[in-house]
Amino acid sequence: MKFIVSSSYLLKQLQVLGSVINSSNTLPILDNFLFELDNTELKVSASDLETTMSATLEIDSESKGSVAVPAKLLLETLKTFPEQPLTFTVEDNNTIEISSNSGKYALAYASGDEFPKAVTLEDPSFTLVPADVLATAVSKTIFAAGNDDLRPVMSGVFFQFSPEGLIFVATDAHKLVKYSRTDVKASQVADFIMPKKPLTILKGILGSSDAEIKIEYNDSNATFSFDNYVLTCRLIDGKYPNYEAVIPKENPNKLLISRAQILSSVRRVAIFSNKTTHQIRLKIAGTELNISAEDIDYSNKAEERLTCDYQGDDMQIGFNSRFLTEMLTNLQSDEIMLEMSLPNRAGILTPVDGLDEGETVTMLVMPVMLNN
Repeated sequence: MKFIVSSSYLLKQLQVLGSVINSSNTLPILDNFLFELDNTELKVSASDLETTMSATLEIDSESKGSVAVPAKLLLETLKTFPEQPLTFTVEDNNTIEISSNSGKYALAYASGDEFPKAVTLEDPSFTLVPADVLATAVSKTIFAAGNDDLRPVMSGVFFQFSPEGLIFVATDAHKLVKYSRTDVKASQVADFIMPKKPLTILKGILGSSDAEIKIEYNDSNATFSFDNYVLTCRLIDGKYPNYEAVIPKENPNKLLISRAQILSSVRRVAIFSNKTTHQIRLKIAGTELNISAEDIDYSNKAEERLTCDYQGDDMQIGFNSRFLTEMLTNLQSDEIMLEMSLPNRAGILTPVDGLDEGETVTMLVMPVMLNN
């Protein structure tokens, strides 16, 4: 088994696949890349059992076979090469030899048959989604997903497909983001919960792709195929909470303000807030928004006044500044609308401008009790 490949081309593909590999694996074989050679096609795969990703590379070869190559060693070696063709040859003494312009390097390999096979989906449903839509949906929602092992359903992003459009939801019970598109549709109704890790990997590579992604799914697994990549992952098992029930429908108090202005104010004032609660207070009356924070233990306090456009009753409401900052940073619009009903009901944050046709983003942040 022998093939020739460009060093930078191989490195670029392997770095993407390398993000699948865990730093500590229970099975030693998972510390390897699986190389499957079929004449001019080389399929490279990486897996952590939950997620398996493969890339198909065009190379120069006339042989077939499969070997598992140590991932860390190969990546570290490839990073040091300037762009040049590398020749990989599988030797009889259980090593794979890499020949460059200036030297030879031998790595021990394992048999390709030991590598776990990727799941093949039996009779899946599928939906086509443009890469930029999926990339935006993931980056807009993934930050709001929880990290609680006791509630695994909330540690992923909920995909809801229907002939009306696509909806992506993430929540950790303190904040919630719902991102929906009516300009991309699915042929039938389906929903599933995607884990964070495969989504983070997808987010990293979708930004530079303009392909259409084929998402195939059944009750337990999903596969994303685009360009020369295929990513298969196990879905999170369980029923997603009824998020529509949490979003307050009647919100008579509406605050319209520049996103950059309120974001920089919240960031500054938050420095003076209590280090465990991160609580800041919004006091709104007329056209004035007063943002304040106090850390009684250290006698630190801060207060800022902003001019805003407000319709509704005068009110005071407390938020966790970290959640508010995360949400405001994640929006791209110039102006945002904060809708509220009562100081103990969730506030709804939406961008006023900068959205595509058919795109809506709703962010929900739970208030914190103010200690008057």
